[in-house]
Amino acid sequence: MAGKIIFAISDSLGETAESVARATASQFDKEIIDIVRIPYINNKEQIDRVIQEAADGGHAICHTIVSPELRAYLHNQAAARKIPAVDIMGPVLAAVGSVASTQPRLTAGMVHKLDREYFKKVEAIEFAVKYDDGKNPKGFEKADIVIIGVSRTSKTPLSMFLAYKKIKAANLPLVPEVPLPEELFAIPPKKIVGLVIDPYKLNFIRSERLRSMGLDTDANYATISRIEEELQYAQTVMRRIHCPVLDVTNKSIEETASFVMQIIERNRAAEGGRQL
Repeated sequence: MAGKIIFAISDSLGETAESVARATASQFDKEIIDIVRIPYINNKEQIDRVIQEAADGGHAICHTIVSPELRAYLHNQAAARKIPAVDIMGPVLAAVGSVASTQPRLTAGMVHKLDREYFKKVEAIEFAVKYDDGKNPKGFEKADIVIIGVSRTSKTPLSMFLAYKKIKAANLPLVPEVPLPEELFAIPPKKIVGLVIDPYKLNFIRSERLRSMGLDTDANYATISRIEEELQYAQTVMRRIHCPVLDVTNKSIEETASFVMQIIERNRAAEGGRQL
């Protein structure tokens, strides 16, 4: 007995239609049922070819075509030729549409678009972790933005916040006693953002940090003189680089991120790249 075919067709990749077809075929384990996936259906001529082949061999069709016009055409042609054709997505769209307050986009490939956006976010988060705190300056070249500033100016939280916006951010602490990596001067200044803060605000932040760790709040790390020394050094570095500088004294991470994203937006626009 000749094997039968389920044509799994779609106006996108067709993975969902194929999965359903395979799950169905597995229930008929005493027969040979092949699955033929046909993706990117976008015109009636393609549907006609599938219909003809299904009619010639007595095969079946299942599909996840989103376009109402193509969906209706497929079912009309299948019915005229007495070909079993199952609409996998249509009934679900109708059910959700009956309870949703908005209309479906009816755009093919939305799941994969969402998947791509998700993986971009994951990639940006992994990037922020890998290139946090100056651990590997070689990542500066691959970053969308490099954040520099003295300790406790929220460089890491800012990098992570930007990562959730799918922006690859690396950061580097500026410490007078630590030489600057040469990679910092190998990238355009517009890809660098310097963070500065009021010394007394930073004194409070650092003192609270030491207190939370059970350490002496009078440590040199939190003294005004040391903080002013670090900030003066940081500003010298930023002037040398000629990078944009943001004062984060009374700004939330969201506000700072908004400024940084505007800088990235301008950079991408100037380069003719995609928008955020």
